[in-house]
Amino acid sequence: MDTTQQYLMENPEEALRLDVKTDPEAVKRQAALCGIGPGARVLDGGCGSGKTTSVIREVIEPGGSIVGIDFAEDRIRFAGKNYGGRPGIEFRCMDLRRPLDELGTFDFIWVRFVLEYYLEGSLDIIRNAARALKPEGCLCLLDLDYNCLSHYPMKPEMDAVLQKMILKMMQKYNFDPYVGRKMYTYLFDLGFRDIEVNLIPHHLIYGELQSSDDFNWIKKVEMASVKASELFKEYPGGYDAFFSDFNAFFHDPRRFTYTPLILCKGRRPRDL
Repeated sequence: MDTTQQYLMENPEEALRLDVKTDPEAVKRQAALCGIGPGARVLDGGCGSGKTTSVIREVIEPGGSIVGIDFAEDRIRFAGKNYGGRPGIEFRCMDLRRPLDELGTFDFIWVRFVLEYYLEGSLDIIRNAARALKPEGCLCLLDLDYNCLSHYPMKPEMDAVLQKMILKMMQKYNFDPYVGRKMYTYLFDLGFRDIEVNLIPHHLIYGELQSSDDFNWIKKVEMASVKASELFKEYPGGYDAFFSDFNAFFHDPRRFTYTPLILCKGRRPRDL
């Protein structure tokens, strides 16, 4: 089996994790930076639980419409059940790497937290999305940089395991913790016009831990641990000790964790 084609975070609770961690106010601020507003036709590529799609639907009212696509049938079912059935919003089970012709064209294509799972293949996704833009349409890429790696103060042995875990995710599961810094160059090289870039704090965790951050990060550690279980043999006390230590670290109000989000948007190239 080619593990590079698997979604790293795939598990029965992934739609719920995506739903819990999505901050509607952050989505609205990011949509405003992209220039998304009333009357726009938008594609939410890799829509996950559909919560972000639903928030953008509010932004584009009146007169707008949005289509959310995801390659996972269970997430599309979750999205349809929780956010579908209203005017101006539709969910389809489709792969952002495949032709999107049947959907028509869009004023904006929003691709948020998708490219980080395609160390190889991000450029193909961008090219494919660009073909579904109207002539003056904008592609909006939102993703993280130095993902999951900025924590202080962390025990050296715990940090060493996290670094090795991320390296394995890159080598075996096509994960890209540094995709944020690459997106401007991707758009530039593909001929996108009027490129704009914004840098925003995404994870900014200090003091008392919010329940949404607790749920999200513990799920991240659990899933990565399943994919790289052999790494814990060298950790004192094995996986149980690592998980206990990480949990204690993360719940300590003295801890500081951050991840930058980079928002990069550009207008469709004249020549595709």
